[in-house]
Amino acid sequence: MENPAIISLLRHAQGSGGGGNNTDGGGGGGGDKNNGGENHKKANNKRSSTKSSSMTGGLFRIFKLFPMLTSGCKMVALLGRPRRPMLKDNATTGTIFGYRKGRVSLAIQEDPHCMPVFVIELPMQTSAFHKEMQADDIIRIALESETKTHKKKLFEEYVWAVYCNGRKMGYSIRRMNMSDDELHVMQTLRGVSMGAGVLPPPYDQKEAAAAAASDGELTYMRARFERVVGSKDSEALYMINPDGSAGPELSIFFVRSH
Repeated sequence: MENPAIISLLRHAQGSGGGGNNTDGGGGGGGDKNNGGENHKKANNKRSSTKSSSMTGGLFRIFKLFPMLTSGCKMVALLGRPRRPMLKDNATTGTIFGYRKGRVSLAIQEDPHCMPVFVIELPMQTSAFHKEMQADDIIRIALESETKTHKKKLFEEYVWAVYCNGRKMGYSIRRMNMSDDELHVMQTLRGVSMGAGVLPPPYDQKEAAAAAASDGELTYMRARFERVVGSKDSEALYMINPDGSAGPELSIFFVRSH
């Protein structure tokens, strides 16, 4: 990935060392030749000094960038949005997150660096979802929407009936605008393609302690999903486990009926 700032510094460091123009003079005496030789040496020393200082200054400015490149999030902020998606065309990113004592949310992204194309708070407690994953190796989440129009895309539907392993959990409404907690999760996980754990809450220490006591820890699970489009009214996401690892099979289905 090319960074304009780094390329500019490299060009400056290389271009500042260009040689000067040589001029041919007429023949002269021995004294003129000696003076010419001394002047030529001085000019060479001056150009070498200028070239060395310019390259040192350019490299120094480049080395000043290295601390910014030590973490994934800062690297992303420096280099900007990638020209190509990080994942394959048939893969997408899914994040399931929420406070242990609150409801679990689902976010679908084309790429970890992009804003979610679909965010919804499921009618399930986060702790209940965790128990479901521990008790059963196969998890099926189905979201079904009824509509009377053909103009909307599937992920643009608002009202969804939610099922988990065949049991109807209730209804949910797709988020039009993400909450502060949801934005915090997306920004914190911007450089993460897959993983699971606990995130720091978006508060100071006192508020974080109070939130942890009332809502519990903010947990997340992010994975890559193979995206299969059946039609304009049906899609499925199948979680991709890392090679050689055993884990639960999680599938998410989106179905629209007219």
